Amino acid sequence: MVRLPLTPAEVARGQHLGALLRRARGERSMLEVALAARVSPETLRKIESGRVATPAFPTIAVIADVLGLSLDAVWAEISRCDHGVGPADAGLRAPEQLSA
Repeated sequence: MVRLPLTPAEVARGQHLGALLRRARGERSMLEVALAARVSPETLRKIESGRVATPAFPTIAVIADVLGLSLDAVWAEISRCDHGVGPADAGLRAPEQLSA
């Protein structure tokens, strides 16, 4: 099966998601969060760095849960990329503000 190249919008959403998760992780180690989410640290690193621009929904759901983020809040944040607001412009909020 041939995988189609990602669109610029998909790449931007992946980078925005990675920035959001990195910020929500705060001072916790990548290893701590990965183990709690039952994903490999390498998978978490790739998602946070934007190298995996379209991670599987269950993976994001469990990482968001470990970080205390609601999926609605995650979706709202990454959807901002579709409207021309990048991570630097979005004023990413702290996790407690995202889940409210």
